[in-house]
Parts: sequence; structure tokens; C-alpha cells
Amino acid sequence: MSENENKVKDIAQLRRSAGEAKRYFIITRVIGLLIIILVAIIAIAYAISYFYDKFGSFTVRVNKYDMVNQGLTLSETPEFDHAISVLNADIVYDMTNISAHDLPENIDKVNGSHNGNNYIAYTFYLINAGDDTISYKGEMSIENVTKGVDEAVRVAIYKNGKKTVYGKTKSNGKGIESDCDEEFLSSNLVMRELKEEFEPKAKDKYTVVIWLEGNDPDCLDNIIGGTIKFGFDFSIVETT
Repeated sequence: MSENENKVKDIAQLRRSAGEAKRYFIITRVIGLLIIILVAIIAIAYAISYFYDKFGSFTVRVNKYDMVNQGLTLSETPEFDHAISVLNADIVYDMTNISAHDLPENIDKVNGSHNGNNYIAYTFYLINAGDDTISYKGEMSIENVTKGVDEAVRVAIYKNGKKTVYGKTKSNGKGIESDCDEEFLSSNLVMRELKEEFEPKAKDKYTVVIWLEGNDPDCLDNIIGGTIKFGFDFSIVETT
């Protein structure tokens, strides 16, 4: 092989090596960028999940079909200018136990979110903005719970000013806690109600208050760090 041929071969090899190095560099950069994006997505998903589970707000929902077709809607005030199917209470961070006696006497007199340091308080209105008289069902449920914190939780529901306090059955299975009016219907269902003859333009006012009852025998150190999330769902069950 001549000297010129060797030079051409060497140049070709150098070009191929440079090209391979460039492709390797580009591939490495792309892979690195994809890894960064993937890590960011996982971190964001984890953060959303963490805050949803640990500090997730109390959520109120109306069946969207019932909102669109029958005008059943939600509002944080007696007046409303547009239909809405979902409301969220503000978050309470690091809630600790209190007594029901620590709650403000006028706790059902403020609209929207009005939390205290250690309780969730949320007032909203369920409105029949349609033209038909309807019947609706409301169910409040526990959507997520950890470390048995539900054993000491209390839920007070004021409906048009009438207060009912709900709590789990005593852990020994022997009935209702002394400070409660009603027991939870099941391990994850707080209450269920049926409202009939809900006429057009009618409004039902609800205030929901959630706290950890310090006088409950199950309010012990082992529930520290526990989390709980509630939802309140409304749907039409009959139209007359």
C-alpha cells in the first residue's frame, strides 16, 4: 500500500472516530437530559402524592351529570354566578389533638374555609339551580387514612344550623363515643343522608368541622404522624 493510500486511510479513520465521538457525545447528552426529565417527573408526582395524602384538603363534589342536566351545584356563598361541581377546603398542616370545647361557638357562621390551627372548618352551600324539584343523596367518606388516626377523629356537620357529631365506634366495639351523636356507618363511610323535595332555587347550608378529639381513649402517641382525607359527595337520586 502506497504512502498516499495510508494517509487517506488514516484520515478516514480519524473522521470515523471523530464522528463516533460526536454521536456518543450527543447520545450521552440526550440520555442525561431524559434522566433529568424523568427524575423531575417522579419528584413532582411524589410531591403531589405526598401533600395530597399528608395535607390533602377536605373535598366536596357534585355529580357532574346532575350539575349539567339538573342544575345541582355548589357554592361557598349563598349567591353564585356560575355552576361548580368541586370545592376544596384549605389545608391544615401538622394538626394536633384538641377538645370540642376549643372550637369557636360561631364556627358555622363563616363561609368558605375558616380553619383553626388544629381543625378544618369549611362552609358551603348546595343549591338547586335547576327547574325541577329533586331528591339528593349526600355521603361523606374517608378516602385515605394512615396509622389509625381515624380512631380519634371527629366530624361535626352543621346542616342549616343543626349540628351532628360523628365518630367511629369505640375500639372495643361497645357502642358510640360519649361525645358523639352518631357512629360512622362503616370503617370508611362517615354518614349518608337523603334530602327529598329539594325545590328549585332552594339552598342547603353545610358546615363541616374535622378535628382530633384529645379526650378519645384512642388519641395516643401511636397515631402521631397519621394522615386522613375526607370527601363529601352529592348526587340526585330522584326527580319529581
